[in-house]
Amino acid sequence: MPRRRLPLSLTLAAALTLGGGLAASGALFMGVSHLEYDNMALAFAQRADERVAAVRQGMDQAVEVLTVTNQLFARGEPVTRQQFADFTSALLERHRFIQAFNYHRVVQGEDRAAVEAELQAVRPGTIFTELRSEGQVPAPVRGRYHIVDFLEPMAGNEPAFGLNVSQNPEIMGALDMARGSGRAASTGLFALAQDATPHPSFELVLPVLDKDGVMTGDTAVIIRGNELVRASLAGAGLLDSDDIFVSVYAGEHADAHKRLLSTGPTAAAPSGALEAWFGPPHPDVRSTTLQIAGRPWRIDVASAPRPYLPDHMASTALLVGGVLITLLSTAFVQASGRRARKVQQLVRQRTADLRRTNRRLVEDMIARERAEKALQQSEQRFRQLVSMSSDWYWEQDAELRFTMVTGAFTEKTGVPVDGLLGKTRWEFQPNLLETESGRAHIAQIKANEPFANLEYKTVDDQGDTRWFCVNGQPVFDETGTLMGYRGTGSDITERKLTEQRVHHVAQHDVLTGLPNRSLLQDRLGQAIAYANRSGRPMWVMLIDLDRFKFVNDSMGHKAGDVLLMTVAARLTGSLRDTDTVARLSGDEFVVILSEHAEEPLHPEIVQRVMDSVAQPVMLGTKEFFVTCSIGVAVYPSEGTPADSLIEHADIAMYSAKKMGRNNFQFYTPAMNEESLERVRIESALRNALERNEFVLHYQPQVDLKTGQIVGMEALIRWNHPELGMVPPVRFIGIAEETGLIVQIGAWVLRAACAQNKAWQDAGLGKLRVAVNLSARQFGAADLIASLESVLNDTGLDPDCLEIELTESLFMSDVTPAVELLHRMKSLGVNLSIDDFGTGYSSLSYLSRFPIDVLKIDRSFVADITHDANDAAIVTSIIALAHNLKLAVIAEGVETAEQLDYLRSHGCDEMQGYFFSKPLPAGDFEQMLRQRRCLALPAPEDEVAAA
Repeated sequence: MPRRRLPLSLTLAAALTLGGGLAASGALFMGVSHLEYDNMALAFAQRADERVAAVRQGMDQAVEVLTVTNQLFARGEPVTRQQFADFTSALLERHRFIQAFNYHRVVQGEDRAAVEAELQAVRPGTIFTELRSEGQVPAPVRGRYHIVDFLEPMAGNEPAFGLNVSQNPEIMGALDMARGSGRAASTGLFALAQDATPHPSFELVLPVLDKDGVMTGDTAVIIRGNELVRASLAGAGLLDSDDIFVSVYAGEHADAHKRLLSTGPTAAAPSGALEAWFGPPHPDVRSTTLQIAGRPWRIDVASAPRPYLPDHMASTALLVGGVLITLLSTAFVQASGRRARKVQQLVRQRTADLRRTNRRLVEDMIARERAEKALQQSEQRFRQLVSMSSDWYWEQDAELRFTMVTGAFTEKTGVPVDGLLGKTRWEFQPNLLETESGRAHIAQIKANEPFANLEYKTVDDQGDTRWFCVNGQPVFDETGTLMGYRGTGSDITERKLTEQRVHHVAQHDVLTGLPNRSLLQDRLGQAIAYANRSGRPMWVMLIDLDRFKFVNDSMGHKAGDVLLMTVAARLTGSLRDTDTVARLSGDEFVVILSEHAEEPLHPEIVQRVMDSVAQPVMLGTKEFFVTCSIGVAVYPSEGTPADSLIEHADIAMYSAKKMGRNNFQFYTPAMNEESLERVRIESALRNALERNEFVLHYQPQVDLKTGQIVGMEALIRWNHPELGMVPPVRFIGIAEETGLIVQIGAWVLRAACAQNKAWQDAGLGKLRVAVNLSARQFGAADLIASLESVLNDTGLDPDCLEIELTESLFMSDVTPAVELLHRMKSLGVNLSIDDFGTGYSSLSYLSRFPIDVLKIDRSFVADITHDANDAAIVTSIIALAHNLKLAVIAEGVETAEQLDYLRSHGCDEMQGYFFSKPLPAGDFEQMLRQRRCLALPAPEDEVAAA
């Protein structure tokens, strides 16, 4: 007897349908759930970052308040209590979380009675006190106190007045940290002497140093920690939130004793299966540690528990719908299978045609089932894409009025749908009628044409500007009559904001935020056009900082950036809002000034700009004074075309620098001639070495005791093929500025050493050759190596080479200069100071330098015979040099009277026109061969006999 199939058994097709449907539904459910969890996590992270940023900003404000208060004492000027009260009253009113402002004064033990008398004059009965475990007690006798001298407000903080905090490890530890870092430091939480009930408070401290770097006290701000955090969150509108909680701790760990604020309860775990699915899940928690004022601050942000279902509606609906569709499809396949088997049993005996017909019917049914599944999947994908994308779908009627807007339009755009339905797009957005693109769009849709990428902006309910991009297609009925429009829209606000930021960055300087060279040209064109229309002049000012390189070299590029930002703010603040201030490059700024009827242009404006720049600047703990040189070009004026304004202002600025810096000059055509001369000299100078146009002249140095030539100074001359013999005064300064002096100086050194060696080999005596060293060469990293290379290559004895240095080369930074001079001296060369007495002479520095020779400047020698002051200076230099075991050479000796005076006062050597002017190498060699010498004075007995 055959076995009967159980009525509930599934066919293979039904089983596959059921398994595949459930697997697909589960996979889609997991994928959408993952997206939902990612969106929730991203939203929570963004909100947590907002709260962390708000707390950081509050902490930074507290540090900034302390820094501003510290400046009151750091200037070194006496501060009265009334000044302190007036200064802090506005800060107390603005920052309610501040308990008090303190100035802790360092008092020596022997000054205690006098300081207590000062405090009693402010508050009778005040003495030095300290906090102990038993309470506040009088301070015992100590060698040094750190007392609360200035206190604001006094009301409510009286117990802290006169309090000695030198025994408070928290405050003193924070003070040591602040001295070491140069920035404000924070204590941990502690109880205040003036609080009957302890509150979580901490103190920010910053030392006050005198000009010698000795700490005279410190400024402190006492912060009520919970109020600071609460005010920071409330100021950002983040305090009263029911779905996210914040806890802030004064430390790295979540210690309840160090908690400053906690805005919500701790979430409970789900208690049952139903609650696990539909009740509150475990909240998200995010911990962040900030390093502010030298201490860690922990911020824990937790989301409030939320039911599962509202946040996972899409995935849940997808799962339920997939299961239902799968069950229905399985039932349909099961029924169809059974029906097919019955039909096959009935028609088994029929003809082959009926079998083929039945087979085609089965195939059609399978195809229809597949089509139904594909349609369902397509609809499902469409719904998912619409829900996950930033687009929305809209429809309009034949009168072009909106009838439907879907796709969470309000949530994505911030604009309510009710304000859009029943209106045309230009009624909803009237500014379309005012723009050319808007009028073109209206004409396009009235012509029943499709449109794409229409961009327009609107304002949402919060007052924010939003940008939309829409596409649309007309809809016609079977007769060709317009039924309306339908299409999609997208919110492109972020893209537009990004484009605006890119545009701003392209036209503004990244460091200072001022217009850059690109925007400057546009503003200059506008100013010139205005000047042409109004008939009023305009000025272009080019501003260059005088000591910017010194700040960069001594303080670093970060300090240089701070200086540039400070100068940019001062320039902007000293001018009108209609004026343009731009950063040209490096430390150069350009200002464009246009004259108006009520505001004529006058030189006082330029002076005001110079005065604003010259104000002291605090870079770290040091105060700098930076001046500027300004060139001004006027338009319209003779010789200044519109396209040369900046160039002419630059020429005038260089003229101001030549006049000693820290001044301004208006451009004149004569300056342009000087500039062209400079360009011509600089251009020709770059090729002079390659063309062997430089020559050396030598001026003999004569021993005043023997009259013999003992050395010579090598002096460069430029034999230009067109300009002739160019004196050094015309090209040395340009070579220094362009850096060509390094190559020229290296050539001079090598050529002079080679020539001296050649004369020695020719038997003309062992002479000393003196070569000047420029500031650029002295600062070069390979100076010692190049000196060694020249001596080795030429074979010259190092004792026959004398390096001449000016005082200004090493007086800016003495310590490394001393080391470098000793390294040079170790090579065996002689060192001399040129033009001694005209620079920054210091006996303490001079004793540290390994110098062999002092050269008296020609400006003193010229008047020694008839100017008592110059004669005294020369006599003092000779005596000083001999006391330090140094030789003395006098420059510029031109008369016999000068020579006699120098001889009578013990000068060792001389050089000057009295004996010989600088000579070409051939003439100097002829002088050596002739053994020319200086006539010696007659002995005293011969003079007496005569």
